[in-house]
This record gives sequence, structure tokens and C-alpha cells, in this order.
Amino acid sequence: MLREIIKPTGPFYTMRLPEEMVGKTVEVIAFEVVSEDAMQTGLAFEDRVKRIKAITKNTLVDLTGFKFNRDEANSYDA
Repeated sequence: MLREIIKPTGPFYTMRLPEEMVGKTVEVIAFEVVSEDAMQTGLAFEDRVKRIKAITKNTLVDLTGFKFNRDEANSYDA
């Protein structure tokens, strides 16, 4: 396994793979790592969830009594 955390200075990055990976299928994934400093300056996850719930609370629909009827959904005669 190879894991590198980098801060690229341009849009291209070249990495050296270990010899045991040569000739094998490997997966390369790139995503932004959010540091603790960035989390403190932005909204924390819990705060974002609370904010989203407050925004959408009036648009939520209670589906506890809903039952899907496949025959009704596929009835094209009506």
C-alpha cells in the first residue's frame, strides 16, 4: 500500500510506485484533505447538519404510512 499526502503546486503530479505494484492494477484516488484548522474556520459537520435540517424542516413529508403499489405505478391506462 502506498499513501501520500501532498500539497501540489500545479495541476500535474508524478508519483513513484513501489516495485511490487509494477504490472498490477492499482487505484489512484485524489481528494481534498480538510485539516483541523480548516474545520475550525468553517462550519463543523454537526453545525452544517443542523443548518440543513432548519432550512428543510418545512419541506419534509411524513411517509410512515406510505405503501408503494407497483401495479398502480405501472398502470398506463389512466
